[in-house]
Amino acid sequence: MKKILIGLCVAVVLIALIAVVLVNRWANTPYGKLDYKVAVILKMFEATAGRTSFAEVSPAELRAWYDQRPKREGIVLQSVEDRNIPGPRGQIPIRIYTAERTGKRPVIVYYHGGGWVVGNIETHDNVTRYLAKACGGIVISVGYRLAPENPFPAAVDDAYAALQWVSENAESLGGDPSRITVAGDSAGGNLSAAVSLRSRDRNGPKISCQVLIYPVTNLSALDTGSYNNFGTGFFLTKEGMEWFRSQYLPKPEDRADPYASPLLAPDHSNLPPAVVITAQFDPLRDEGEAYAEKLRQAGVPVEVARYDGMIHGFVSFVGIVDQAAEALDLIAARVKQAN
Repeated sequence: MKKILIGLCVAVVLIALIAVVLVNRWANTPYGKLDYKVAVILKMFEATAGRTSFAEVSPAELRAWYDQRPKREGIVLQSVEDRNIPGPRGQIPIRIYTAERTGKRPVIVYYHGGGWVVGNIETHDNVTRYLAKACGGIVISVGYRLAPENPFPAAVDDAYAALQWVSENAESLGGDPSRITVAGDSAGGNLSAAVSLRSRDRNGPKISCQVLIYPVTNLSALDTGSYNNFGTGFFLTKEGMEWFRSQYLPKPEDRADPYASPLLAPDHSNLPPAVVITAQFDPLRDEGEAYAEKLRQAGVPVEVARYDGMIHGFVSFVGIVDQAAEALDLIAARVKQAN
């Protein structure tokens, strides 16, 4: 019996050592070191996705795969309510997350990521619940229309209509209409920037803060340094972005429209203060930081936080990766401070 126990202990130690060596190998890249947990997540993604690029599937197939990802039990809030609100082409589904708090709460209008093709309110439920709890406020998650069935500018139109509705109804929801933040990740970050531009251009609702989480800011050219370095092997690929762009912007002439490519707007002044979150190993890193610099040059207060060792989509790993909670806590703190 003693020999068996010793043998089992030796086997466990050997397996642990092999695992450490493997994970360390996975984490090492020519551009620095991935977070160990992220390195494992990447390997799991490669094993479960069965492909190297999203571009090899149809929108329906990609949505089916994206929607079946494991979901964690959500944070308990005071209330979570699904509604439909009027939109430019029919009803827009929203989900209202309300945290425990007395008095008027800060409000976040949240636009989910997914390349304007996949994703929905449910796929980002963990992020929106966390933000509502962390800021002690109200988060309204918006189920805008998706491409290719609804190409640009459908998503922008729905995103802006949702902002207008929230501005008009914030007080009745228990929120402060003077403290509305627009936020989103990836394609949702793009929509947050576009909505901020449109609201300024149309003298629309006041926005206290725009939160851009690894945003797409330039769809006219996918040729930055981060695209060249991280365009393969780091979850989001350049080929995949080209495919998403073709679905959302079937007309090449639309790629330079400021509401599709906010970086190309002729004027970035008089926009809401911004928080820009980027990830070290993300193809979109450079354009997100370039947009922050454009805002800064135009006199807009900007805070940029780059998370080392992270890949595109990392905030969705909240509860698994420490930096996800750090980024969301930073956002929540800025939302509470915005006025």
